[in-house]
Order: sequence, then structure tokens, then C-alpha cells
Amino acid sequence: MKNIVKKYLLGTKSRQPYSENSIMQGLLNPVWSSKNYGNFAKEAYQNNVIASRCINLIAKSAASVDWTLYDNKNQIVNKHNILELLHDPNPSCGGAEFFEAFFAYKILHGDSYILAAGQGSGMELHLLRPDRVTIIPGESSVPYGYSYKIGDKETIYKVDQVTGQSNVMHLKNFHPTDDWYGLSQVEAASYSIDLHNQASIWNQSLLQNGAKPSGALILKSSQNNSGNLSEDQFERLKMQLEEKFSGSANAGKPLLLEGGLEWQEMSYSPKDMDFMETKNSAARDIALAFGIPPHLLGIKVDNTYSNMQEARFAFWEETVIPLVDKMVDALNSWLVPFFEKGLRLSYDANNISALSSKQEKMWERIQNADFMTEDEKRAAVGLPPKKAQI
Repeated sequence: MKNIVKKYLLGTKSRQPYSENSIMQGLLNPVWSSKNYGNFAKEAYQNNVIASRCINLIAKSAASVDWTLYDNKNQIVNKHNILELLHDPNPSCGGAEFFEAFFAYKILHGDSYILAAGQGSGMELHLLRPDRVTIIPGESSVPYGYSYKIGDKETIYKVDQVTGQSNVMHLKNFHPTDDWYGLSQVEAASYSIDLHNQASIWNQSLLQNGAKPSGALILKSSQNNSGNLSEDQFERLKMQLEEKFSGSANAGKPLLLEGGLEWQEMSYSPKDMDFMETKNSAARDIALAFGIPPHLLGIKVDNTYSNMQEARFAFWEETVIPLVDKMVDALNSWLVPFFEKGLRLSYDANNISALSSKQEKMWERIQNADFMTEDEKRAAVGLPPKKAQI
């Protein structure tokens, strides 16, 4: 095993989360951004308003749920070290900030890692930046450990090969071709993000060069000229175009032509290229890749949802709740055994306003169920049995 670890660390410390595309930079081939975490963070989260909004919306929503804890008799535990730890994971940040970053890492990288430091009431939880983590493969499906490197300092957190327990919790997205690392959600949207970014750059260029149309000045032959400009005339015309007709400050100024000069368009206009529709289409594809109804981002689409409430409900039920469920399962398997057996973490779905309409319909059906007793109805909505009258 030591030889495996040594060989792995020497050969793959600088793992690229995703292999580079074979980009053919020929005459007619587009050039797409490289698929790695650093580029995803820059092009999607920092430079793209739609992708950044999607990531923040999912992460903030998932981090806003209220924790609940149940004992082995399925009774709610109101006070426990686990609850205090989840609300105050470490001195640097609170629970909402901690889990917001946790979900953002998972979306951007495909993987999130939590480190448990200390024990019992003195335990702290810390996030490990995913691009600094290298998984050391084991001889089975259980990894040997996790290597975390900052600069020249490297720490290896081993995994128990029998129980699978470790001080590091790894939550990943499904990846069809990788046994150890998850697939970034940004990768599915990367082409649309590139297209949207390039459309924004094109728009900015048009604004900055609003009075410098794409075309050519042509000098027609006449009795007064031979169809050619002298060197002095050429330089003077060039200078006038750059100073008086280029840039956003000169947008809209008329182009004054003299001496047989004529203007001829050389390229398509943004309208001919259906510029805005291309950008809107890319924005819709980005929202689709992240599982967010375009309505919530202010993107005009066909009437898929009748109102904003339905769009919010679909977002929570189809995107946020499955993400939170996966995290809760992971915490129950990894964190709870550090404290006490028989406990079970969950969250309070009743406090999620977007799901209120579903809950109201469920309560109405339960209330109208003639085949259920009063205590059965109370149990179905999470309430204790009604005390018997003495």
C-alpha cells in the first residue's frame, strides 16, 4: 500500500479535475474555454451574471434550511452538540455561510470536502477547497486517504479501510467516467457560458466603438483624382476617423465624406446576426443546466409556469430539496457517529415558504380522510398524539 501511495502522490499531485478538450483551432472551429476548476470559477462565477446568479441562488437556498435532530424514538431533540456545531461550525464563519460555500464548491467543482477537527463539544468543521484536495485511491472502492496541499505544506487524512470512516467527508456529484471525483455542473453549461460571455464582450465592443462601423471607405476615380489617396491624405483620414468617429463618446455622429469618398458595409449588423436572441438562448441553456426555471432569473421564455409561485416550487422540489437530502444523508453517515448512535439529522420542510402550497394541500387531504383517527392525522403531520382527557 505504501508503494501505491508513493507512486500516486509523485505522479498525480497536480491532478486536473477534468481533462482538457482537444481544441482544433482551425478556420471554422470555435475555441472553447478549458474545463478545469480555475477556469470554471473565473468564467462562470466571476464573469457570467447568469451562472453566478444560478450558483448563488442554489447555494443560498440550500443553506437556509432549519436543522432538526431526532433520537432513536423519533422524538425531536431540541438541544445537542451536533445542532450547536451545525449552527456554529468554526470561529471563522456561521452555519449559513459555511453551508453556502459548501454547496457552491459542489456545484463549481463537483466535489465538496468537510474536515472535522477535535472531538465532542470541542469539535470544529472546516471546508477544504476542492482544487487543493487529491484523493489517494485504495485497493477497493474506499479511498486510502485525502491529500490536502497549500503551497509546500501537505497533509494526508487517512480513511479506515474497514469502516470507511475519516475526518474528511467527501460529497460528490455523479460522474459517468470517474470513480473518485464528481462532475461539475458548470461543465454541462460551459459552452453556453462561453457563448453568453462572448455575446457580452461583443456588445461591450459595439458600445465602445459605436461610431466605428465595420466597412470601408472607397475613393472613386474621377477627373480630379486617380482613385488613390496620397500618403498624407491617407494618414489624415485615418487620424480623423480614430479621433472623431471612434469610441462610445462619438457614437451617433454622422460620417462626413468628401472628395469622391463613399462608405461600403463590410459585415452583418447585430440585428442580422440575431444577436440578442443568441444571448437569450444561451442564458436559458445556462439556467436549464443548473435546474433553475428561467422565470426566477428574469429571462423571457414561453409560459412553462403559470406564475412565479409555481416556478419557485419547481425550483425547490426539483433542485434544492434533492441537494439538501443528499447532504443530510452524508452527515448522518459521517458526522452523527462521532457523537451518539441512534440519532438522525433532518431539516424542517414546514418552514420553507416555497413548499407551503404543497403542505396546505396535504393537510387538507389528511383532514378530509374519514378512515384516519385524530391521532393518526396528527402523526401524519408530525404532531404528537393528543393527550387523553381525564
